Amino acid sequence: MVYKILYVEDEEFLGRIVKETLASQGFEVLLIDDGANVMKVYVEYQPDVCVLDIMLPNIDGLSLGKQIRTLDAHMPIIYLTAKTTEEDLLKGFESGGTDYVKKPFSVKELIARIHNQLKLLQKSGNINESENDEIYLGLIRFSPRRYELNSGDYFVKLSARESQVLNILVAHKNKITERSLLLKSVWGDDSYFNSRNLDVYIRKLREHLSYDKRIEILTLKGVGYQFIVP
Repeated sequence: MVYKILYVEDEEFLGRIVKETLASQGFEVLLIDDGANVMKVYVEYQPDVCVLDIMLPNIDGLSLGKQIRTLDAHMPIIYLTAKTTEEDLLKGFESGGTDYVKKPFSVKELIARIHNQLKLLQKSGNINESENDEIYLGLIRFSPRRYELNSGDYFVKLSARESQVLNILVAHKNKITERSLLLKSVWGDDSYFNSRNLDVYIRKLREHLSYDKRIEILTLKGVGYQFIVP
């Protein structure tokens, strides 16, 4: 299996060197240089490990870590930073970090820490070993990586955006998903235009999931949605 790394770094030279080295070790790497561009691609890319510089343009790494943690309780998040005080370390772990690498660092050390995070996930049983993972929603099987809903003779091919929205709802099933979280994660901002787009996608998902009448996407006015799954 090829593990996918979401790497966020605004130092161009460092970012290129680290990306090339990780790729040479068999990882697939998506490099982003602006914090504002991260969440709108996170759900679609579905990384296995996130490596986040803390000092980033527009949205800092700690804020990104918090947002990622709301979507995935088990995602490994490795912070890169020149800050070394105990208070800084605590802030990193409190914001969802699972490891911390101090700048300047050797890429060999980073690779070792990535492998360690993957081993910890394997031991806990929370790692995805197959690209054909399926999530059971009542009578329906949802395949996030293939954008599919199916159950016997029932089959729907989702769009990428539909799959992204549903994946976030699944991560918060039977709980409240804030509307702003969906908008910022999928579209990058909560503008009026994108808000109307979200309404359309929620309506489509309700239609797709109506095969199992027990499944509901409840609208909580002024707050967001509650995805009810038996």
